[in-house]
Amino acid sequence: MLKPLHVHQSQIAFGDTDCSGWIHFPKIFRHVEEAEHAYLEAQGITIISREEGGWPRVHVACDFKSPLRFGDRIEVQLGIERLGAASVSWVFEVLRDGEVCAHGKMTTVRVDAHGKPLVIDDATRAKLAR
Repeated sequence: MLKPLHVHQSQIAFGDTDCSGWIHFPKIFRHVEEAEHAYLEAQGITIISREEGGWPRVHVACDFKSPLRFGDRIEVQLGIERLGAASVSWVFEVLRDGEVCAHGKMTTVRVDAHGKPLVIDDATRAKLAR
């Protein structure tokens, strides 16, 4: 990733791994979600609220290049590929010691409290695109 919007440090926990000691594939998204939430929070954007709605995922994809193991310290680099009317297409890389171990994309949609898509307002759009 040329210039990430946000960099998040994390560590692979025992509960992230399967019996091989390697990260179980869906657990990578937990670390990516932590990075996304840290970025949104830093921008002053509500992540989820019963009254205001939230940002559910509608698509996720990940390619794994190298196994991550219990105790590995990782860095999640997060960027925005595209801002749609109601959606954000994120890109991410997960690195260990500078090596890209996984990379992918996810799309979230801004929804109201009933799960209906909402147009991303100009103020939120400006915060996302900083």
